[in-house]
Amino acid sequence: MRIAFMGTPDFSVECLKALENSKHEIVGVFCQPDKPVGRKQELKMPDVKVEALKHDLPIFQPTTLRNGKGVEILEKIKPELIIVVAYGKILPPDFLKFPKYGCINIHASILPKYRGASPIHHCVLNGDSETGVTSMLMDEGVDTGDILLVKKIPIGINDTTLEMFEKLSVLGAEVLTETIEALEKGELNPIKQDESKATHAGLLSKDEGLIDWSKSAFEVHNKIRGLYSWPGAFTKLDGKTLKIQKSVLSDKKGNNIPGEVVFVDGKMIVSCGDNNCVELKEIQLEGKKRMEAAAFLNGHKLSKGTVLG
Repeated sequence: MRIAFMGTPDFSVECLKALENSKHEIVGVFCQPDKPVGRKQELKMPDVKVEALKHDLPIFQPTTLRNGKGVEILEKIKPELIIVVAYGKILPPDFLKFPKYGCINIHASILPKYRGASPIHHCVLNGDSETGVTSMLMDEGVDTGDILLVKKIPIGINDTTLEMFEKLSVLGAEVLTETIEALEKGELNPIKQDESKATHAGLLSKDEGLIDWSKSAFEVHNKIRGLYSWPGAFTKLDGKTLKIQKSVLSDKKGNNIPGEVVFVDGKMIVSCGDNNCVELKEIQLEGKKRMEAAAFLNGHKLSKGTVLG
């Protein structure tokens, strides 16, 4: 089958690798344009482009797919199927209708839950016990198409968004492979999404990383692991920003003062709004290196009763 692949970040790479190792012909790889990064604003290639170059695949980085620009490319490469994995742009109607077998999206949630740009962050932020990957036949909506295949995996109590990205990336490649196999055999049974169960997972901002210690310990812990490694959770210590990289739930009890450090003996345990506590495991004070909390406490005088925030 002649397949065009559309994806941009590292999450998409495992799916591209699965196609590279398949019997199918990759007639083109679409990704976002190279972007300037860092202080020197040097151009950085998307991870998908880096992978595609290893296999000398045709690469397309259009600034727009609209006004027939995308279809012009499709007419040259003639894909029978288009696979989309975190491409980063909405596909116009003429593009969606072009391939014989349509456009299939690999989405990192159990649809219709967490439609949108940041489903992995939101499932961890909300303390979900499981998530998964859904393949769907794309339509003109945002993650609203008919469901083709779903695979689920558990989320551990200390799993971070970064760890779930890695797990779901691999699972996404499995879902993609099985979806294409079922398509070839005529065994796909598209299922309409239940709109009453739909939720949206929008883009996150850095401001959302501010910890509200009046929340329960479970909610605070979920924020820390849900925003790891971007945009990151943070609080204030003596007027300076303190980034919280890792945490665990503690069996200690607080003193009904949210944000209070209730235990300092090689451990940094903080009281939350429900009088339960979280233990901060890895932190980074403004202007300093990231370090384990125990190492931080060795070099900083932090008294019991200090209040963060």
